[in-house]
Amino acid sequence: MAEKEVILTSDGLRKLEDELEHLKSVKRREVAERIKVAIGYGDISENSEYEDAKNEQAFIEGRIITLEKMLRNARIINNEDVDVNTVSVGAIVSLKDLEFGDLVEYTIVGSAESDPLQNKISNESPVGKAILGKQKGATVDVNVPAGVIQYQIVDIKK
Repeated sequence: MAEKEVILTSDGLRKLEDELEHLKSVKRREVAERIKVAIGYGDISENSEYEDAKNEQAFIEGRIITLEKMLRNARIINNEDVDVNTVSVGAIVSLKDLEFGDLVEYTIVGSAESDPLQNKISNESPVGKAILGKQKGATVDVNVPAGVIQYQIVDIKK
C-alpha cells in the first residue's frame, strides 16, 4: 500500500526534524538510563519504575518510526510556491464570518503540523477543505457539527 504524502511547510519540516533529533539523541539515552537504574532496584517483575520506563521507551520508539515515515513521505511547500491569488497550503488566509462579522486569520498547513491554538489549520479540516482553491472575495459554506458557517475570503498572503 502506498504511504500517504505528508505536506509540510519549511517550518513544519524543521520542527519535525528537531523533534526526531531530540528523541534520538536525548530521550533515548534518558530512558535507557531509567531502565538501567530500575533494573538495579532488583526484581523487575514487580518493579513499576521499570514498567514505566519500558512503556516510555516503546512510546519514544513508536514516535521515532512515525516521524521517520512522515519525513520520508514529505512534500515541502516553500513560501515562493504560495499563490496569493488562490488559497493553497502555506497561504495565510483572512476570513470574515458572515453571520457575526468576526475576522479570523488562518495559516493553511498539512495535517501533520496543524495547530488550531496557533491558527494553523489543516488542508483536510472542514474550513481548510472549504477554502482550498478559492479566490479572494469568494464566499464559502463550511459544514461543522453545529451547522453551516459562511465565510468570505478577505485576503490571501504568504
